[in-house]
Amino acid sequence: MRFMILVKATSASEAGEMQEPSLMAAMAAYHEELAKAGVLLDATGLQPSSKGWRIRYSGGKRTVVDGPFAPTTELIAGYTLIEVRSREEAMEWARRFPAPFGEQADGEIEVRQLFELDDFEPGPELERFRNLEASRR
Repeated sequence: MRFMILVKATSASEAGEMQEPSLMAAMAAYHEELAKAGVLLDATGLQPSSKGWRIRYSGGKRTVVDGPFAPTTELIAGYTLIEVRSREEAMEWARRFPAPFGEQADGEIEVRQLFELDDFEPGPELERFRNLEASRR
């Protein structure tokens, strides 16, 4: 089972403020533990939304909308992708996640399970995705 731990953005992360060295050390230690346990798939921080864009779909047309985006609380500042045996194991790892902006700062993470191909009905469309997955390995 794969889960994504999403770090919710704050006004500081959207302003591009870099993390304190002590917080970087705590994050590094946490991710080293994940790697040592063999559950870490990927992890990184995201640049502020001012450096990004969205594609809006409406009426069969696509429109590019440049950042920044509001409200900040709906944005993602980073993520950690893990693969574990159960929801409970994912929850245990999430509980150990360092406070993303420091112990005294407000912050929030969200954990979401990823769909697996076995969650979908079999069919030729699904096989196309299985072939893509196999070609990445």
